[in-house]
Amino acid sequence: MGPTRNQFIQYAPAALAVASAAAGPWSALAAGAAGAGAWAINASTPALRSLIACGITATGCGIAAHQVLASGMNPLFALGLAVPAGAAALAHHRNITGEFPTLPAATTATTGQTSQAQLITAWWKEFISGPTQTEGRKLIQEGAGLAHLALEVGDDHVSFTGIITLPQGQQVRVKAADIASVYNVPVSQVEMGDPKHYAPNALPVTVHLTVPASAPEITAGAPTTPEEEWDAFVGVPEGAMPGTTLTLTRYDGPLDWEGIATRERKAIGTVNLQDLAGNLDLSMIQITLAPGDKPSQMGVRVMKEHALMHGTMLSSVVDELAMDARGYVRLGTYVDARPALVPLAQPGSGARHLYLVGGSRSGKSGILEQILLSAHRSGIATILASPQAGTIAGAHLAAYCGDGLNEAMGALRLAYAMMLDRESRYRSPAFPFTDPLVLVVIDEAHMLLSTSSPYHAEAKAIVEQMTRRSLKRGIGVVLATQTPLAEDLGNSTIIRSQLLIGGGAVFLRCAKGQGSLVGVNAVEGAEGIDLSKIPASWPGLFATVADREMTGLDTEAVMAPEDGTFGLGYLLTPGSQAVQFRSLHLDVSPVSLAGGEPPVGLEDCDAWRERDAITQTPMVDVRGKNLVGNLEDLLFYAEQGRPAPQQQQRTGPAGQQPGPAGPGVFAGPAAGAGDGQELIKPRILELLREESIPLTAETIARKLGTSAKNIKPRLSELKKRDEVTNENGLWKAA
Repeated sequence: MGPTRNQFIQYAPAALAVASAAAGPWSALAAGAAGAGAWAINASTPALRSLIACGITATGCGIAAHQVLASGMNPLFALGLAVPAGAAALAHHRNITGEFPTLPAATTATTGQTSQAQLITAWWKEFISGPTQTEGRKLIQEGAGLAHLALEVGDDHVSFTGIITLPQGQQVRVKAADIASVYNVPVSQVEMGDPKHYAPNALPVTVHLTVPASAPEITAGAPTTPEEEWDAFVGVPEGAMPGTTLTLTRYDGPLDWEGIATRERKAIGTVNLQDLAGNLDLSMIQITLAPGDKPSQMGVRVMKEHALMHGTMLSSVVDELAMDARGYVRLGTYVDARPALVPLAQPGSGARHLYLVGGSRSGKSGILEQILLSAHRSGIATILASPQAGTIAGAHLAAYCGDGLNEAMGALRLAYAMMLDRESRYRSPAFPFTDPLVLVVIDEAHMLLSTSSPYHAEAKAIVEQMTRRSLKRGIGVVLATQTPLAEDLGNSTIIRSQLLIGGGAVFLRCAKGQGSLVGVNAVEGAEGIDLSKIPASWPGLFATVADREMTGLDTEAVMAPEDGTFGLGYLLTPGSQAVQFRSLHLDVSPVSLAGGEPPVGLEDCDAWRERDAITQTPMVDVRGKNLVGNLEDLLFYAEQGRPAPQQQQRTGPAGQQPGPAGPGVFAGPAAGAGDGQELIKPRILELLREESIPLTAETIARKLGTSAKNIKPRLSELKKRDEVTNENGLWKAA
């Protein structure tokens, strides 16, 4: 095995001295001195290279001078050969004086440019191109030299550029990672040209040896201000509000600021709130939008502590509960502290609808109590349909209350009859408002409208017609469900669209997977809102149970607004964007603010006088179709009693066969429809007393060998006599 490269560098001058001993004493002396010096000082590789060059030059000059003198030529020629030897010695001295330390990972900018260039080139040849090569290490690409080297040295950065050059016909295979490993810098600090745009054997390269401690530009994914974050994620083409810029109007920290988003000369349109929250890396509860007067601008607010956490007390805004001259009442407070108003009527036009969505513990019942109180204080009569008995505390403020599933259906029938009565009395669309405004409040509407309800077809037909026709007659519908799903409205697009067109909408928290307002549940103006994303508690707050209080239940304790997010949601009025709001906190019972006055009554009319019969009279035929279309037919059926299931036609009061009226004609009653009805009631009572568990109406009908439609009216009559009770659709003897 031959000598290593380092051994060769160490002993080469001495070898030259031995080899040239016969040529002349001068050359031997110069070469021997070079070898001895290299051995003595153990110089660095660049210094040894310079020393070897000096030794070779001196040796060559010594050999030439010896030959000149030996040939008898003029000694002046031999003396002239000492000049190159001296120049080589002087160059070696200068190299030793300006020798560089080993190149660090971050080279300082105070080092001389020439020295930097020499060191950069030396490392390039040492590890990348050659021609030298250390034992046990393979060159990255032999012959790939660095041409046109240029340095850029600043106060806080050092970089160099050049062109990796190979002979014609070869291709550059040096990679950025290779260069980064040689100069001990991150790969991100090596920039190489695209080979597609350059010759295969010539590729430009830039290496940043040192970079500023902190780059002045914003790095991807880490903007430092709301404006920069907006530009990076929201205003981009794929963002929630493309083409917009943000102007801050208030800044109290990265999670507490307000601003105005502007789109130059173009309308912003509807905004997907869920996408916007995702762009800003926030939860939906932390961000709210406020549409402005200009379609090209939108107010934006980000909150660390929600502005509505502490709520607005009902007792503090009692004077705002009654309807104003425009028909509005206060329902709560917007996130910007403005009163949240909803219309219950429109002067000169009629009543208004309201669509209310909210799951358990969302504050839905509290809003219904507020509406009942506002209607009472505004002189508006209410008809309440509450399929889930006993859930509305202010039920006695209603002119008529259907409490329970069957009774709630009766309330719907009465409301429809009142609309038909007013249509018969006021033929002109311009209702003169000689009769009071009426609100038909339907709580838990899904219990009547869903396809699983026994009253599905009838309830769906009545509500569809009322939402279409009742506003001009001064009758509005307030419909509340637990989810915005189409199933809760009997899969009726008519009901939802008419509710939204004819008034406002309140969206509160729903269960997970049931609160999306996208897809088939999309509501214009509320795009992207997922009601299940409204948390049950405020961010940063949680119930502490570690310290238990064992002194007994505090029956006087009341819930504070901070104890939960009940009443928090979005309020949508026609033609606007859904805005975050919170309903009033019921620090006092709404019923206590009614002043003990009797409920506002309905006008004395045929429908109201026959209400007991009307509430017991189904208004569709046995197939669930052909809703009664006029008051005359309805009163006839109510007088005659329930029609026989098998009959499809009837003989009218004048002995004629009537044609369709309105959406269809109800199949008339059979002769002697009331025969045998009293015989069923004792059988029902006897069955319920014998059974040890409550039964549904369908089970009772099956056991008695008849239909549920024959049993349900009899059960309602028995309940009025307090002979049976009904809890959630289950009947038992009293």
